[in-house]
Amino acid sequence: MASRIRTVLEMIKFEHSVFALPFALTGALLAARATHQPPKGWPTLRQFVWIVVAMVAARSAAMTMNRIADLRFDRENPRTQQRALATGALSLQFAWFFTLAAVVLFLVAAWQLNSLALKLAPLAIAILFFYSFTKRFTNWSHIFLGFALGISPAAAWIAVTGGLDARMLILCAAITLWVGGFDVFYACQDIDYDRRAGLYSVPKKFGIANALLIARVMHIGVVALLSWLAYSFALPWPAWAGIVVVAALLTYEHSLVKPGDLSKLDAAFFAVNGYISLLFLLFWGAAAAVWRV
Repeated sequence: MASRIRTVLEMIKFEHSVFALPFALTGALLAARATHQPPKGWPTLRQFVWIVVAMVAARSAAMTMNRIADLRFDRENPRTQQRALATGALSLQFAWFFTLAAVVLFLVAAWQLNSLALKLAPLAIAILFFYSFTKRFTNWSHIFLGFALGISPAAAWIAVTGGLDARMLILCAAITLWVGGFDVFYACQDIDYDRRAGLYSVPKKFGIANALLIARVMHIGVVALLSWLAYSFALPWPAWAGIVVVAALLTYEHSLVKPGDLSKLDAAFFAVNGYISLLFLLFWGAAAAVWRV
């Protein structure tokens, strides 16, 4: 049983939840503080729990759908041939069942939060599932992946308030560019397979050197958007310190990956981006705590 659980967690890359969850929690904190609801301007424990459940369930469903949609490619690509569905360690039937169960859990979580969250839940699932098919027809699938994660703070704002502040779309855009940029990094290692399989990506279209430049421009956009967001909310100094930390880590991430040397790609993709999301939550959470609204 323990081995099967580990296989399932590996299939959905459970540890990568750290990429999106801190941004969703940041959205929840900003929502409660900016609108003075729930009482005392902080999310309730119940809201936090159901937001976490919704995020993990939605991401689990999306990752499993991605593995189902890409099963043929995973079996052909040397980098992905050891994935659970590709090897038969997990059956396709189990993957479909797991996806359905995750979707149901997500809908339950949305129902527990508020009526608007429940009404928008099917749209969120559609956005998450749509990404899995974008690499078949567009070079910019990376942006679709970014948007799939980028809606998380807006969803958290809705979960807390039952409405949406347009300024939260700035954070959604920042996360879209952040995730899209590091997915461009990640796609560089599949450029040869993408050419053989007829799949689309920024590295395939523009070459690795230009792809890394595009990712750099996207990440400069992240810093600009976070600055705009902090200014629009008049957030105190910890938010600005957090932006400096994010900018420094993004700069370090780009120093690890070079056109002729992708050997440090995993360090850039997993470790650095994990630090970015967690430290962002830490600094912006501190900003929310001292924010006079």
